[in-house]
Amino acid sequence: MASAEIAANVVRIIEASGVEIEWETHYAGAQALEKFGETLPQPYLIRSAKQVALKDRSQRSRQSFTSVNVGLRKALDLYANLRPIRALPNVPCRYPELNW
Repeated sequence: MASAEIAANVVRIIEASGVEIEWETHYAGAQALEKFGETLPQPYLIRSAKQVALKDRSQRSRQSFTSVNVGLRKALDLYANLRPIRALPNVPCRYPELNW
């Protein structure tokens, strides 16, 4: 399943929960470069605690530019890309209680 399909299904799940969200679609990367001449248009950056982004990875372009993830981290002064690390049930592991 392509990441755009994953993002669309996440939106469907969130909407099915009954939460009222005003969705906006914005483009970054190759699509934004083609439309706006830059990969990460400034007006689209989230600057409020009441805004959340759902970002998908569209098909990779052959064009050379800084990744959108790097651009977002620099623009928003984010220095960590935290990901959960957990041991999976029924998978042999040196640390079965790992939950970091």
